Amino acid sequence: MSKTMNVGIIGCGNISNAYFKACKRFTDLALVACADLDLARAQAQAKEHAVAKAYTVDQLLADPSIQLVVNLTIPKAHAEIDCKALEAGKHVFSEKPFAITRAEGQRVVDLAKKRNLRVGCAPDTVLGAGVQTARKLIDDGAIGKPVAVNAFMMGPGHESWHPSPEFYYQKGGGPMFDMGPYYLHALITLLGPVRRVTGVTRVTVPERTITSEPKKGTKVTVEVPTHISSILDFAGGAVGTLITSFDVKSHTLPHIEIYGSEGSMQVPDPNGTGGPVRVKRVGEKEWQELPLTHHYREGSRGLGVADMARAIASGRKHRANEEIALHALDIMQAIHESSDDGRHVTLGSTCQRPQAMSTAVPEFTLDD
Repeated sequence: MSKTMNVGIIGCGNISNAYFKACKRFTDLALVACADLDLARAQAQAKEHAVAKAYTVDQLLADPSIQLVVNLTIPKAHAEIDCKALEAGKHVFSEKPFAITRAEGQRVVDLAKKRNLRVGCAPDTVLGAGVQTARKLIDDGAIGKPVAVNAFMMGPGHESWHPSPEFYYQKGGGPMFDMGPYYLHALITLLGPVRRVTGVTRVTVPERTITSEPKKGTKVTVEVPTHISSILDFAGGAVGTLITSFDVKSHTLPHIEIYGSEGSMQVPDPNGTGGPVRVKRVGEKEWQELPLTHHYREGSRGLGVADMARAIASGRKHRANEEIALHALDIMQAIHESSDDGRHVTLGSTCQRPQAMSTAVPEFTLDD
């Protein structure tokens, strides 16, 4: 069952190019308009990607032909724009993080339920070949029962390359809220929900200097922790470590490594959709790179929007859904609270692992 859904994009910054391209790849999506606080930027993107209409935000929300809004604004505006789209009677798919507090996220979920509309949220990279292959291997028992996991997202920060990196160091930013969703959505997809967290955080450099153009030399006050170490207790019994940092210049640690009763697995970067996936089973001398079992190997951001459109048409649950997004947000906020309060935090939320991606349909089509 396929029914093309008219899409409007709000926010025409760096990440928007991937979504403009995705709307051309999937027959479930028809991109009819884009908007930005800077109308000139929306007009430039509309011209670049052959989009019919460049709007102000209010104009896009008022357009009755638009059924689904893709919200690519800065993190602290995610919940506000989501709610405006829902109030306008439109489904909405947001970039990560879902919101900057669990209360904001819950408000979005409650409004969507009230309006009988769908809400989705990035990252949808977990629907790609890398994480989906790893999930299939785990479900098939390739490494036995998962016992523990280590995950690392560590780098020097964004001020050396991003044209406007200030928001990464403001409330709603930091390495956990910026990059943590990629890792948490992957871990939830692979191992299920988390029941309890513990965290330790620090601000290493209280003021950063932008070295990228056009704001080179601008000083940025750091409002959020830039190195976060956390322990995750999964409801299924596994124990995990997740470290996210903007304070590490280089390292040799894996993105995600899962340890099971019968072997171990290396999961590829959840910020991408490809491989490799490596496994070393009990009795084997070397790690083995295993073939990817799924589609969407690289360059497939926007897949979650297409899956959401197909799910709306067919009536099934979309995979990059509000439950996993709200649970990941709860985890991130709880890790910071744990550090601030010096205690374990038991989570008030949970979710189901999203439905696995199908291998039986061609690439750039979705199952019903």
